[in-house]
Amino acid sequence: MCATCGCSLAVHGHEHAHEHVHTVSLEQKVLARNEALAERNRRWLANRAIRAVNLMSSPGSGKTTLLERTIRDLAGETDLGVIEGDQETAFDADRIRATGCKVVQVNTGAGCHLDAEMMAGALRALDPLPRSLVFIENVGNLVCPALFDLGEADRAVVMSVTEGADKPMKYPHMFRVADVVLLNKVDLLPYLDFPIGRFRDYLGKVNPAAKVIELSATRGDGTPDWYTWLSGRKKR
Repeated sequence: MCATCGCSLAVHGHEHAHEHVHTVSLEQKVLARNEALAERNRRWLANRAIRAVNLMSSPGSGKTTLLERTIRDLAGETDLGVIEGDQETAFDADRIRATGCKVVQVNTGAGCHLDAEMMAGALRALDPLPRSLVFIENVGNLVCPALFDLGEADRAVVMSVTEGADKPMKYPHMFRVADVVLLNKVDLLPYLDFPIGRFRDYLGKVNPAAKVIELSATRGDGTPDWYTWLSGRKKR
């Protein structure tokens, strides 16, 4: 079992069958408890007409840079809040705070993801306004965050073109749960071997319903499409 998130590890051989049963049982209990807490968060948010968007990615995809630009571009249009998840440091929270946006930092220590209990505590600390938009910047990795519902309304996977077009096939669960995939750093495409058509084909095999938005968080390419998507989802 993964010591940080309770995910079961592969067990081979008949001699480990009993151990495997206990591992799966514990994983189910961990996830079931999280699901119950996530539903409580979802009701809390719905009662206040607050939409929460869970941003997930590998480290270095550009999530924080995208959030900084999003906050500045949407300033005055809607009330925003951010929950920052990292194993250590408050570096990203400091960057978000510099934009003038309200932010709460959650450090997970050895944990590789945020969970619904952490989300509940962060919401109490953030105390977002009714009808506001809350971004959750999850801990950077393409495995564990996909398994843990936080009570969010939408899941956005941020992926940079520097990571390789095969990521939807290598990490299918992460891309399977995505409502939108934000393909970031497209300004670097002239310098990389990243076949966008192949990436879209791979994503289509895993999650044909996911919308893809090509953007550059640093240059601003594609961000109007991102804001249009956010606006449309917020009105659902």
